[in-house]
Amino acid sequence: MTAAPGYAPRRTLPLRVEIVRQFKRRRTLVMFGLLLALPWILVIAFQFGPQSSSGQGQTSLRMSDLATASGLNFAAFALSVSASFLLVVAVALFCGDTVASEANWSSLRYLLAAPVPRDRLLRQKLIVALGFSASAVICLPVMALLAGTVAFGWNDIQVPGTGEVMPAVDVLPRFGIVIAYALVSQLVVAALAFLVSTMTDSPLGAVGGAVGLWIVCNILQAVEALGVLREFLPTFWNNAWTDALVPELDWSGMAKGASVSITYAAILIAVAFRRFRRKDVVS
Repeated sequence: MTAAPGYAPRRTLPLRVEIVRQFKRRRTLVMFGLLLALPWILVIAFQFGPQSSSGQGQTSLRMSDLATASGLNFAAFALSVSASFLLVVAVALFCGDTVASEANWSSLRYLLAAPVPRDRLLRQKLIVALGFSASAVICLPVMALLAGTVAFGWNDIQVPGTGEVMPAVDVLPRFGIVIAYALVSQLVVAALAFLVSTMTDSPLGAVGGAVGLWIVCNILQAVEALGVLREFLPTFWNNAWTDALVPELDWSGMAKGASVSITYAAILIAVAFRRFRRKDVVS
C-alpha cells in the first residue's frame, strides 16, 4: 500500500499545535496560576503570621527559620516545601494527562487514523509535556526569588544549619544549579506518569497513580531498616540540591540523585513506547 500524495509522517501533529492545545486547557492555566501565586501567599503568611522565636541562640537553624533573611533564602524555602508534593503533582498532571485524556475523549484513535505514527504521537506529546513540566518547576523558584527579594530584600544568604553567611552574588549561579537539579529529580515523576498515561483511559488515574507511587517511595525512604537500599529510591536524593547552597559545593549527592533519576526515567519511557506500539487502541 502506497502513502497518499503529500503525506509526510514528520509533518503530522506539529509541536506548535500540541503546545497551543495543551496551553489552552483549564488545568494548565490553573496549575501555573497556583505555582505563581504560592510564593506571594507564603510572603503574606510570613509578614502577618506569628514570628518565629528561633533566630537567636540556636546552633542549628532550619530553612524555615531563615526564610525571611533574604530573597534567596526565601526562594530556597519555597522550593523545599513544594518539591516533595506540589511540583510532583504539577509534573504528574502535565505528563500523566497527555495521552490518557485523548483516550478519555475517544480522540486517540482518530489521531492514529490521521495517520500519526505511534512513536511520533508519543514523542510529540512527551516533548510538550516535559516542556510544560520544566516551565512549572522553573517558574515557582524564580517567582519565589522575585517575591522574596521584594519582601525581604536582596541580602546575603544564610546557610541552614550553621547560619554562615554567603554573598548573594556568589550564590545566585548556584541557584541555577538548584533549579537544574530540581528539574532532573522530577524526571522520574514525569516518566512514571507518562507510562501510566499510556496504560489507562482515565487522566485522573494516571496522575493519581504517579503521585501515589511517589508517596509510597517517600514512605519507604523513612524505613531505616532498608539500609542502603533506600539510596535506590528516587525520593532519597530529592533534597540533595541543598548541597549547592553551602560554602563548599558538594556534587556527590546530586550526582547520585541525577544518575538514579535519569536511569529510572529512561527505563520507564522506553517501556511506555514499547507498550504503546503493541496496544490495541479502541478509544
